[in-house]
Amino acid sequence: MATRRQGREFALQILYQVDITGGDPRQALGLFWQNFEPGPDTHEFTTELVTGAWQERIRIDKLIADAAEHWRLGRLPKVDFNLLRLAVYELLTYPHIPTGVTLNEAIEIARRYCSDDAPVFVNGVLDRIAEVIGKKAHRDESSD
Repeated sequence: MATRRQGREFALQILYQVDITGGDPRQALGLFWQNFEPGPDTHEFTTELVTGAWQERIRIDKLIADAAEHWRLGRLPKVDFNLLRLAVYELLTYPHIPTGVTLNEAIEIARRYCSDDAPVFVNGVLDRIAEVIGKKAHRDESSD
């Protein structure tokens, strides 16, 4: 598994745990790292995603709410919602990662962890957000 993909999946698991338990992201990261030993790049990327998405969640949640027409955030499945948080944080923070890569990665992770309808929903929401923040996706960008 690619380093960044694994980091995204780890970050999703950690943010989901924090969302469900109401815990602290730093504690959740510490507990997670007690059980998994990724390479240093994966560890760093995961930690950045979790702490950044959590710190920016108010801004990110507003972008998601505005883009997810006819959906209240409280009605979104928690896995889907946290995946969107991660992807939006990545769109906002990592200009060197092509938008298409971020969207494709989120869609692939949704296929693995979410309902059958989630990949289409995730794609639609992230595409709208990319347009709003001026990072409209180009689908021909290479994968990460």
